[in-house]
Amino acid sequence: MSRSIGVLIYPGFELLDAAGPISAFGNANLFAPEAYSISVFALKPGPVVSDSGAAMYAPPLPMASLDTLIVVGGMDWRVPAHCAQTMAWFKTAARRARRVTSVCTGAFVLAEAGLLNGHRATTHWNYCAELARCFPQVRVEPDRIFINRDKVWTSAGVTAGIDLALALIGEDLGEDVARRTAQELVVYHRRPGGQSQLSALIEMDRQDGRFAKLLDWMRSHLSEPLTINHLADQAAMSPRHFSRAFAAETGLTPAKAVERLRVEAARVRVESSSDPIDHIGIAVGFTDPERMRRAFVRAFGQPPQSLRRAARGADSARH
Repeated sequence: MSRSIGVLIYPGFELLDAAGPISAFGNANLFAPEAYSISVFALKPGPVVSDSGAAMYAPPLPMASLDTLIVVGGMDWRVPAHCAQTMAWFKTAARRARRVTSVCTGAFVLAEAGLLNGHRATTHWNYCAELARCFPQVRVEPDRIFINRDKVWTSAGVTAGIDLALALIGEDLGEDVARRTAQELVVYHRRPGGQSQLSALIEMDRQDGRFAKLLDWMRSHLSEPLTINHLADQAAMSPRHFSRAFAAETGLTPAKAVERLRVEAARVRVESSSDPIDHIGIAVGFTDPERMRRAFVRAFGQPPQSLRRAARGADSARH
């Protein structure tokens, strides 16, 4: 019997938030025929225009129970979250569904419905602070690809919807089907790490930020000590004032920012080259290999050697 996958869209939705999971579940049917029946729907039936201008055709909101309900994201997430009619339907549908999931800012809809109260959740890195501010009862974790708690799943931004779908496929049909589906899509079966490798230091990369020039300078001097005093001198500030101002602007301490920059620079070389890992570490300022290993585990959930093996495995799958 097919499991019904229902995807809620709305004007201004992010197209890939919907298309990614739909494609993943559709490809899973290649290896487990008729495992899933997939549909999209919206409050107002007909063509629903995404934020890119392309449209999906959607029938009206279904009254039948769904196996898995997916709420996609978009910059206009307030459209469904602040619509009384949509939220009334959603709360009923969520109660009946076996699983309720969100992609990207779809998490705001789940939070508005009270499904995330007192629990961990994630969303697109750029909206994590807003989710935490709007819903202080939700424990927001910015550095996760997806989080599940009982029947409720939330995922990070855009392509993380594919990661979420693969995890759901693995839960339903086994990891072999999920792995073969990932190979068909030419994506990671289990993406390494959290969102830190995707967001490039999140708000730190804002070109209009107070410390944008300093961050550019830091990236070109990673092999140097980059101590608080060193950075404060470069910013023409006292160390104490610099530390406070930098943390307030970027959300990270200077030491953590330096580590993030180094680990991101190292990751690119670990995955794309055959250079010895300890040589890469020295080139980006990790003079101690164990310190670099711990930094990788914090940022990506695994050491550099594992990331290199995963990258080579993904390359093999592509070819």
